[in-house]
Amino acid sequence: KAGLKGLSMLVVPLMAATFGGRLSTGLLLPILCMADLFAVRHYHQHTDWKYLLRLLPPAIVGVLCGTWLGLQVSDAVFTSMIGWIIIGTVVLLLLQESVDLSKWVSKRPLLGVSFGWLGGFTTMIGNAAGPVMAVYMLATRIPKNNYMGTIAWFFLVINLFKVPLQIGFWKNITWSSFAANLIVLPAIFIGVLCGIAIVSRIPEKAFRYLIIAMTLVTAIKLAVEGIWS
Repeated sequence: KAGLKGLSMLVVPLMAATFGGRLSTGLLLPILCMADLFAVRHYHQHTDWKYLLRLLPPAIVGVLCGTWLGLQVSDAVFTSMIGWIIIGTVVLLLLQESVDLSKWVSKRPLLGVSFGWLGGFTTMIGNAAGPVMAVYMLATRIPKNNYMGTIAWFFLVINLFKVPLQIGFWKNITWSSFAANLIVLPAIFIGVLCGIAIVSRIPEKAFRYLIIAMTLVTAIKLAVEGIWS
C-alpha cells in the first residue's frame, strides 16, 4: 500500500490457499482498510479527483455484481475464481509493462468506466484489483505521487463500501476475525513505514517480476485446485 507494486498481490492467493476463498477475503478486507487509511494519510494531497470520480461509480456497480456472484457459487468455485482473476490481472500487468497503452487509453474515455467496473468486481471477489487499476492509471501517464494519492483514495472508499456487504451477505467478517485483524495492526503500520522508506531505493523492476512470478504460481495452484474440487 506504500508503493511497492505487486507485493500485496502475493498476499491474496496465499490467504486463499490457507483459509479458503470466501473466508480469506473477510480476513483480508479489514487489514486492507487499515493499510488504506495509512496510505491516504501519506498521499492524500496528491489525489487527482478527475480520475477518482470517473472510476468510483462503475466500481461500486462492479462490487455489487461481485457480491451477487459470491452468493451463487461454492467456496471451491469461489477460490478457483480468485486464482483465475489473479492470473488475468497478472497478464494485464505484464501487458502494461511491455506495451505503451497511454495513447490507446487516452482516445477511449469509456475505458475508465470499464476498468472501474472490473476493478470493483475483482476487488470484491478476491481483493485483487491492484493490477487492474495499475494498468489503467499508469496508461494515463499520471505522475507517480498523483497515482499513489488517487489509488489510495479509490481503494479506501471501495473497501469501506465492501465491509457491510461482506458482513451482511457473505457473513465472512465476524468479531473473531476482526479481533485477529487488530492483532496485526502494528505490523501493518510498520509495513507502511518500511514501504515508504524503501520504495525509491530498491531495483523495482526485478523485485516486481519476482513477486509477479510467485503470485502467478500460487494463483495457478488455486485455479486448478478449484476445478478439481
